[in-house]
Amino acid sequence: MKTLFALLLCFLLVPTIAPAQMLSPEMDIASALLAAPEDRRGGAKVLSWEGNGPAVTLREGTNELTCLANNPNPETRDSSMTKIPFSVACYHKDLEPFMTRGRELTMSGVKQDRERDQIRAKEVDAGTLVFPREPRMLYVLEGKGFNTATGQVIEPYLRWVVYVPYATAASTGMQVKPALGVPWLMYPGQAGAHIMFDPPKPKAQ
Repeated sequence: MKTLFALLLCFLLVPTIAPAQMLSPEMDIASALLAAPEDRRGGAKVLSWEGNGPAVTLREGTNELTCLANNPNPETRDSSMTKIPFSVACYHKDLEPFMTRGRELTMSGVKQDRERDQIRAKEVDAGTLVFPREPRMLYVLEGKGFNTATGQVIEPYLRWVVYVPYATAASTGMQVKPALGVPWLMYPGQAGAHIMFDPPKPKAQ
């Protein structure tokens, strides 16, 4: 009886992982576009990527934004080994070489965001990776899933990133210490320097 109770307790303590959510191409497009500003969604290009090959174009675009649909096989995102069940992003098309390289590194086994960032920054410095010198925007929308009935992300969390290559605290007047709800500068002085704006996360209902 004690053994059964111990096994049951272990089962209850194991964190659950949200199952992979496979969406139709139409739902992939609709959900990916939610990361973009409303007035840019109509002309945005949409890509799909499942982590095992080149990205596939789901819809061609007519403006400056490219949106990436959710990867149904969520990857580890940080040192805490957290996996994001649902994540879509939209970014300026000039960032495509940088984003494509990030996906290539992921497929080669580089799983951590920071490691990918450092590799790409060195490649930009060396002139082997094309990267814009002017500010460019990235929008990231995350959640616990996508409700196909309502067309909405479950518990959505939208954050903004502005790439400002080689910017520093001195050149921007921004703080370099992470803070929720306050813009701050990540990777100051590096090719991949960017302004982060992470709004406070809403309290769970």
